[in-house]
Amino acid sequence: MTEIERIDQLRKELHAHNYNYYILNAPVISDQEFDRLMRELQDLEAKHPEHYDENSPSVRVGSDISKEFRQVEHRYPMLSLGNTYSEAEVADFYERVRKSLNEDFEICCELKFDGTSISLIYEEGKLVQAVTRGDGVRGDDVTDNVKTIHSIPLVLQGSGYPDSFEIRGEILMPWKVFEELNRERELREEPLFANPRNAASGTLKLQNSAAVASRKLDAFLYYMPGDNLPHDGHYENLQEAAKWGFKISKHMRKARTLQEIFDFINYWDTERKNLPVATDGIVLKVNSRRQQRNLGYTAKSPRWAIAYKFQAERALTRLEKVTYQVGRTGAVTPVANLAPVQLSGTVVRRASLHNADIIASLDLHMGDMVYVEKGGEIIPKITGVDLASRPAGSEKVTFITHCPECGSKLVRYEDEAAHYCTNESTCPPQIKGRIEHFISRRAMNIEGLGPETVDQFYQEGMIRDAADLYTLRASDICRLERMGEKSAENIVNGIEKSKQVPYERVLFALGIRFVGETVAKKVARAFPSIDKLESATLDDLVHVDEIGEKIAQSILRYFHDERNRTFVTRLREAGLQMETSEEDQSGRTDRLQGKSIVISGVFARHSRDDYKALIERHGGKNVGSISKKTSFILAGENMGPSKLEKAEKLNIPIINEDDFLAMIEE
Repeated sequence: MTEIERIDQLRKELHAHNYNYYILNAPVISDQEFDRLMRELQDLEAKHPEHYDENSPSVRVGSDISKEFRQVEHRYPMLSLGNTYSEAEVADFYERVRKSLNEDFEICCELKFDGTSISLIYEEGKLVQAVTRGDGVRGDDVTDNVKTIHSIPLVLQGSGYPDSFEIRGEILMPWKVFEELNRERELREEPLFANPRNAASGTLKLQNSAAVASRKLDAFLYYMPGDNLPHDGHYENLQEAAKWGFKISKHMRKARTLQEIFDFINYWDTERKNLPVATDGIVLKVNSRRQQRNLGYTAKSPRWAIAYKFQAERALTRLEKVTYQVGRTGAVTPVANLAPVQLSGTVVRRASLHNADIIASLDLHMGDMVYVEKGGEIIPKITGVDLASRPAGSEKVTFITHCPECGSKLVRYEDEAAHYCTNESTCPPQIKGRIEHFISRRAMNIEGLGPETVDQFYQEGMIRDAADLYTLRASDICRLERMGEKSAENIVNGIEKSKQVPYERVLFALGIRFVGETVAKKVARAFPSIDKLESATLDDLVHVDEIGEKIAQSILRYFHDERNRTFVTRLREAGLQMETSEEDQSGRTDRLQGKSIVISGVFARHSRDDYKALIERHGGKNVGSISKKTSFILAGENMGPSKLEKAEKLNIPIINEDDFLAMIEE
């Protein structure tokens, strides 16, 4: 067998194994054997680039090449469904259909998956394009990212599928993957995703398909528009699609009476808690495509389908104790520890109480039976107390007065809801939290380091602040548990590489309170060296765009502390960038000073990120949405129709990229 023949054989085998594992849930080989075959295929493909196939199983791992998304018009508009919230509204829908059709009909009952909508185009049995819902008329081409999702077939199974067709569905992040992702983000003190829908949507828009692959998204397909389909029945067409390799829900049912619909709704209102993915309702569709055409559409939605939304799920459980967490800024967050209870597909054991005011408003007592809700948000919250079941003589929950980690007295600043531990120098969670912020991707981006490694180095006494990282040697690291020579070298190389990170990100990495990424850029532009910033007065600072007195006072407090000044000196001595480079300074102007600019569309000469950087370099402000305050829109090809309509309504100028580059003289 030639190497080319072996490539073809491996591709066929791996497609089949993917189908067995992700669709049938019945793997026939071990994970190790699958990985071995995949490595063999990747090695052979690298040797034979002339035999490239865009739908090879190897694309599942994704690429780290960043690509802008271009907008694509849908073959058929992706309309939204009308929502109902009661059995009476479902009955009204059923009655409207009955009167309009005046003949027998079936309703297909389906689970309403809570993810992000996708349209998939197949030509001759191969996936050629994947497009998000967008505004319903056109969406983003996310084909490269979708190809990393194992439950979406790249090449179809069996036979009988049309030469060209579209199938739509929902891309999801399973509960298990979602919770692990949020645990990792919590350790890095990054904002948590509110729910799996937001996480799936955000993941699908990542510019790095390798990062998308790591998120382990899933998908269910539920609708095929068009005329060249095997059957008149929607349900029957989806059963055919399952034979072609698509992941179709096994829980679809056809109903012939209103009572059968209610039975389906009532069953899944409870049973959905046991599903591995999020659902938020039931979708009801007239099954016959002929009858669908007869019923037609309103301006916004089909008359032949409707969504029934479940009520926000609530559970009753016991408050066992309240514990307190300390973040990198010293903020102390109370956490309710609960008797385990099943809620929206997961077992809930904890809920954030946010601050002392929330505890007081709930009038919590130890041992209370409390109502817990998710209501579309993954972070559980306590919404009430069952006072009738309160234990006699139970102790009222009162906010602590001293730090649970270091014992320092807590303070509450004016106009703030949180309490703070002010012991920045020796309170362990604050020290480790500041280091974790320093190494994070948007700050110094030190590869090879994470919260667990930081904790290990701290426990071993190797670091007490981020400046200590620059004194670490590979020989010190590799002697630690779970650390080999290769890992140690990677960490040291990552630390060395961070010395090239530009000044504005170093400024963000310092962790000065209220100085986020955007503020750090503004400050770095106004004070292009750390020395100039350190010697700035309150008046100097408040005259910087978007820097109010609150941020200015925080910067002054930071540099007034001798420990912080020493820390900055040590970072400077380690070789970090403490001033804006001459090249960067020389390219800055005030040509866009005071202008708020919206970017929309796909560009030919620079990427969107490049244009955002140019806007900031020339004194402008990037904004995400159009308003009366928008100065102009920098528009490329395929500008969204909703943005165009709003711009015309508000009389906002639209500038193309050539005119924009001329405006800033680039």
